[in-house]
Amino acid sequence: MRPVIEALERDGHEVRVTARDFAQTLGLLRRFEIAHTAIGRHRGERLAAKAGGLVLRSAALLRWARGHGRFDIALGHGSNDVSVAAKLLGVPSATMFDYEWAAVQHHVNCRLARAVVVPDAIPAERLDRYGARGKVHAYAGLKEEYYLADFEPDPAILAQLGLDPGRPIVVVRTPPEVSLYHRFENDLFAAVLERLRDAARSSGAGDAGAAGEGVQPVVLPRTEAQRAQLRGVPGFIVPAQAIDAQSLIAYADLVISAGGTMNREAVALGVPVYTTFQGRLGAVDERLIQTGRLNQLRDPGQIQLIKRPPRAAGAGEARIRRDPRVLVDLLLAL
Repeated sequence: MRPVIEALERDGHEVRVTARDFAQTLGLLRRFEIAHTAIGRHRGERLAAKAGGLVLRSAALLRWARGHGRFDIALGHGSNDVSVAAKLLGVPSATMFDYEWAAVQHHVNCRLARAVVVPDAIPAERLDRYGARGKVHAYAGLKEEYYLADFEPDPAILAQLGLDPGRPIVVVRTPPEVSLYHRFENDLFAAVLERLRDAARSSGAGDAGAAGEGVQPVVLPRTEAQRAQLRGVPGFIVPAQAIDAQSLIAYADLVISAGGTMNREAVALGVPVYTTFQGRLGAVDERLIQTGRLNQLRDPGQIQLIKRPPRAAGAGEARIRRDPRVLVDLLLAL
């Protein structure tokens, strides 16, 4: 949403940003210096906890909005809270997302929003069941190609993490589960972690004399619980807070992610990437796999831990840079 916010403000609109306290969201807002109000927090993975969290956060957002004057429009990316609060306020809303199988979320968002903005890879008829018929506004390509359009990588991230640019750098993003390491026994992602642990220098990333393949795995956890568990793994580099992950990806030799956004950021920056996602593939990933821009990992033996030839960061392939104004126009189409 950063370029959307910036474009709206350049046009003279007043924009207020809210976010829930979960994963690295608030840390990223601080890093990008986006003024914001934190409202609510993650309540857990169970359906009842999610429902309770939605009620509490929507109520808190409603109270906050009523205390800040009149709003003319509400925008969100996959946020049920803003859709519910906007409906109760009588404010028109638009929602964005790029994964069509999050059924519970979309049954709320698509029914309450007036505009549903998605990638053109998603067939509009897949969204009919959510109440989106006649509301869909599609954009070409990946959302990452829009918000990374003005991005140029900063090499300072290498020194910040103590990385040697002459050795292979592998960026790993954990799955979205709230608890991590022991849940991955006999699981594909567990096998990936084991493969990378063996490939890293066995006595830790900072020991120049250790054995191994010289691989530098940087693991980006989603939660503090995951971070605490992973920091005890020898050879893994686990940042203590939100970092410039996009620059890190641009300088990486390989990205392995169980989520979606980081995979697509790697695609947008021309970096080789494997997905370990084991749920139902969405249309965006289906298209990326079919066109060879994203690789589906089925066996850790597929992973090639090699240093790519020197290149400009993020220039493994020609980058596609798209105009974020397109997203602004689609969101305001309602």
